[in-house]
Amino acid sequence: METFADYILKEPNLINKMDILNRLQRLLKERRGITIFFNNTIVFKTEIARMFLEYTDVKKEVDENLVLTACLLCNCKKIDGPQSLESLHTYAKKGAEFLATLGFDKRFCKICEEVNRYSGSEPREPESDILELVDNFGGMLLDRPERAGYTPEKAIIQLEEEKFRRNKNVYFERFKEFVREMQEVEV
Repeated sequence: METFADYILKEPNLINKMDILNRLQRLLKERRGITIFFNNTIVFKTEIARMFLEYTDVKKEVDENLVLTACLLCNCKKIDGPQSLESLHTYAKKGAEFLATLGFDKRFCKICEEVNRYSGSEPREPESDILELVDNFGGMLLDRPERAGYTPEKAIIQLEEEKFRRNKNVYFERFKEFVREMQEVEV
């Protein structure tokens, strides 16, 4: 019998994956009272990941389908709005456990769990480093109740000075170059 994991991973079109996830979100809420986090911030961050993969050579090193599907699902147990420090530290692990119940394999769940570094999972999956980049960078670009969104330059500086000074991300240098190049594109 096909699982939800099989179904969404077999779908090649990203827009269709989003539609599937949107329908799952409503179905779980209506039938089981289960909430999964999926909103426009997820779509925004997934688009950053899609562009990073499309316009760099990184997609030769990772499974693009896993990255994009994980981008859509890795924050599934995040809380919309202010979070306690404990929920901030545990949502990715809880999300990975939930995704396992939908039929996702251990590697996919590990990729999603490693969207942040709170679980301490080592060694990290390469796809996880992409999730970490787009989740942090995309989050910094968005307005929050407590602050205005950062410019791309300021977000990169913040990542460099605070996030990746202590924790190595294998794709950070290429991501910085990608952001710089995208800013030079005129529309």
